[in-house]
Amino acid sequence: MDLHTKLKILGAAAKYDVSCSSSGSSRKNTNGGLGNASLPGICHSWSDDGRCISLLKVLLSNCCVYNCLYCVNRAASDTPRATFTPDQIAQLTVNFYKRNYIEGLFLSSAVYKNPDYTMELMLSTVIKLRKEYCFNGYIHVKAIPGADPLLIDETGKYVDRMSVNIELPSNQGLKLLAPQKNKDSIIKPMEFIYNRILQTREEKKLFRSTPSFAPAGQTTQLIVGATMDHDLKILHLSESLYKRFSLKRVYYSAYVPVTRHPSLPIIANPPLLREHRLYQADWLLRFYGFTAGELLDEKHPNLDTELDPKSSWALRNLDLFPVEVNTADYEALVRVPGIGVKSAKRIITARKHHMIDYETLKRFGVVVKRARHFITCRGKYYGERNTGGTDLRYLLIPGTVRKNKTTTPGEQLTLQALYPHAFTGIDIFTTITGEM
Repeated sequence: MDLHTKLKILGAAAKYDVSCSSSGSSRKNTNGGLGNASLPGICHSWSDDGRCISLLKVLLSNCCVYNCLYCVNRAASDTPRATFTPDQIAQLTVNFYKRNYIEGLFLSSAVYKNPDYTMELMLSTVIKLRKEYCFNGYIHVKAIPGADPLLIDETGKYVDRMSVNIELPSNQGLKLLAPQKNKDSIIKPMEFIYNRILQTREEKKLFRSTPSFAPAGQTTQLIVGATMDHDLKILHLSESLYKRFSLKRVYYSAYVPVTRHPSLPIIANPPLLREHRLYQADWLLRFYGFTAGELLDEKHPNLDTELDPKSSWALRNLDLFPVEVNTADYEALVRVPGIGVKSAKRIITARKHHMIDYETLKRFGVVVKRARHFITCRGKYYGERNTGGTDLRYLLIPGTVRKNKTTTPGEQLTLQALYPHAFTGIDIFTTITGEM
C-alpha cells in the first residue's frame, strides 16, 4: 500500500480522537535542530489573535485487536486497514513541517497486536523524530492502556503531552460496549503519568538538567451518548479526574453512529448540543469555582438543552440574586450569567478607583442582556421586574425553541431538527473563550 493511501485511511480514522488541543509546552529548539513547541499552542483550531494552527493528526494503525461496539476501527468492522512504520510517520511529520503544513504531531493508534507492541512502535516513532531528525516541535502521543509502564515512562521523556482515553464514563458502559477493556487498565497509566510529572517537577528543583516528562500534561476523552449515563455522572467523573490527576482537559466527543448493534442507541445524528453543554459545564468546573453537584443533581441529572449551565443554575438559585456589582466579591460576580472571568477581574480592578455604572459594564465585556436580570448597579436594577423563574427563563432563551418535545428512552435530540437557533453568537463566543 502506498504512503498516500495509508495517510488517507489513517488520517480519516484519527478524527474520532478529539483529545488534543493547545500544547502549553515550552520545548525550545537546539543547535542544528528543527522547529520548536510554540507557547500559543498547536491544534486544529484558531488562536486568540486569529491564527490557524494545525498539526499532523494520524493513527499509527487502525488494525485493532479489540472489538468495542462503538468504534469504527473495531476488529469486526469491515473497513480498510493500514499501518504506518515509525520511519514513515517521522518522514511525513518532518516533510509536512518543512512545507509549513503543520506545527506538530498528534499520534494515536488502535491496539495493534497488543498494547506493548503498539506502544513500542509509538516510542520508536518519537525517538526517531527527536534524535534522528532533531525535531523539536510539539508532539502529543496517546498512551495505550495496558502497556508496560516502562514504555510509557520512556515515551513521556520525548513528548510534550500524553493522553489516556477513558471513552466511556462508567464500568457498566465498558462491560456493555467494550468488554475487553476495564477501568483499572485505563486509570493506572493516568496515575502513572501524573506521578511522573510530579516527580520530574520536584527533581527539576534540585537538578535543572533533569529531562522533562510530558511538560504539557495529560488529557482524556469521554464519548457522550453511546450509553445511558446522565450528564451528572459524566461531570462527577470529570471533576474527579481534574482533582485526582490534574488533567489539562477532559474532551467530550458526541457519539457518532458508525455501526448498528442492539446495545447501541438508535440516533440520526451525533448529540452535538449535549456535547456543547458539557464543554460549557466543564469551563464552570475548571475556572468558575462550580462543582458538579451544584450544576446538576438527582432531580436534574442532565444539562438543560435550552440554556447554558450557568444560566440554568442561576434560575434554580434566584434567592442568591441580584448582586451589587460594586460590592460583590469575585466568587459572586463570576456566578452571574453574562459575567465571565475576564470581565469579573476588570470590574474588581476598576471599582478600586471609581464606582461602576451600567454603561461601563458593556465596555468590560459583560453580556448585559443576560446579566441585567441578576445584578444591581449602584443600587439600581435593570432587569425585568415582577418576573418569576419561568418567565425569566424564556427571556434568557435566545431565538425560537420548540416546546413540549418528548423523547423515548435512548433517543438523542438532534441539534438541527430541534434547536435551529441553539448556537447563537453568544454560544459561539463562549465556546471559543469560555466566558459565560
